[in-house]
Amino acid sequence: GVREVDNRRDSESEESEEENPPEMNMIWIFSRRFQLSVPKLASRRQVVQELLSDLLQVSHNLFSDSFFPVLEPAIGVGSACEGWSPHKEEDVVYCMFVPLKPPRGHVFHLEPDPMGEMPQTSMRIRVELVCTCTGQQPDQNMLCFLHHSEEELKRNQVASLLHTLCTGPYLDGEKIALWFQTFVISAWSAVPQSRRYSMKVLPSCRSCKMKLTKASGRSLFVETVFSVQQGDSDIFLSSQPPEAQVPPSTTWLESYAVAEAKFFRHVAMRAPPHACHLKCLRLCARLLEGSDLPIYALKTTVMHLLTLIPLSEWQNKYLLMRVDDTMNYLHCCLEEKRLKHFFFDNEDMPQEISLPPAFQGAQPWNLFQHLAQDPAAHTEALKKFDDL
Repeated sequence: GVREVDNRRDSESEESEEENPPEMNMIWIFSRRFQLSVPKLASRRQVVQELLSDLLQVSHNLFSDSFFPVLEPAIGVGSACEGWSPHKEEDVVYCMFVPLKPPRGHVFHLEPDPMGEMPQTSMRIRVELVCTCTGQQPDQNMLCFLHHSEEELKRNQVASLLHTLCTGPYLDGEKIALWFQTFVISAWSAVPQSRRYSMKVLPSCRSCKMKLTKASGRSLFVETVFSVQQGDSDIFLSSQPPEAQVPPSTTWLESYAVAEAKFFRHVAMRAPPHACHLKCLRLCARLLEGSDLPIYALKTTVMHLLTLIPLSEWQNKYLLMRVDDTMNYLHCCLEEKRLKHFFFDNEDMPQEISLPPAFQGAQPWNLFQHLAQDPAAHTEALKKFDDL
């Protein structure tokens, strides 16, 4: 109840700022036309964060003596967690990255994927057993996988990660997803959310998708994606490939989702109150429906503009100007068949975002490369954009 009142207050205070006709009137009409009244994204995201936190706590208790991957605290990523989802409220999916760390006696090695044919970097995660006999504090309750006989290990210790969730020596995204889905179903009654929601695990090969339904019939969709951090950077390898691609289950794709979420938090802390960048994103996403332009191209455009236009110029009263800037920037990039990926060789990158050293000076990844290689697709994309 309190949270809902706060949400109402937020939306009222935002609306009360918009009393400057006729331009603000225009924004008000746009907002209603595109169903952009301030969504309850933040409070529902909080529910999802608490749910994942509770589930992970149960998993730590359950798997503490096993050699499954160690599940780190979940990180909210994607448009819903960033606060600007282009979807209607009932279609929003809250995506959570759960980073995996190797269990005792194991290490992860990230290796380039020899079969990689994806536009972004694809890797494999090789699992290696390491000696636990020596070291700072030898684990008295654990036999060393390298220096105890197979017989002893079989009799006294559960299987290593190599024998459970790997294919050959490589971590398998499909096996991890199935393991976690099975865990969620069995652990559901142990979390407090089970008293408020019924839960159904939806089909998914590389992630865990849940549909939570309240007694009122209102639903909430959550997707848990498994990831492995690259060094100590904000770039992760993700178990979940884009929808159109189905690489082998031991292929993990480089993902920038955590760095993007961090960038939006960085902007939120420095932007004026009720800044319009998220509204701008939602509005442009609605305008671009039917253009075939990927939402990721729009998001990249707005991220570039947030570093090019001072944050003081993103006040609510400038919304239509920023929408105009965004559409013009996108149009120019389309004409030139070139939209630079935000995280490669970008001098305007906020310092608190940690990138692998290879990203500095790297050849910028062009998100419109496919249009540069296919003149017919380029002509069609420009035509659809002009029709808007």
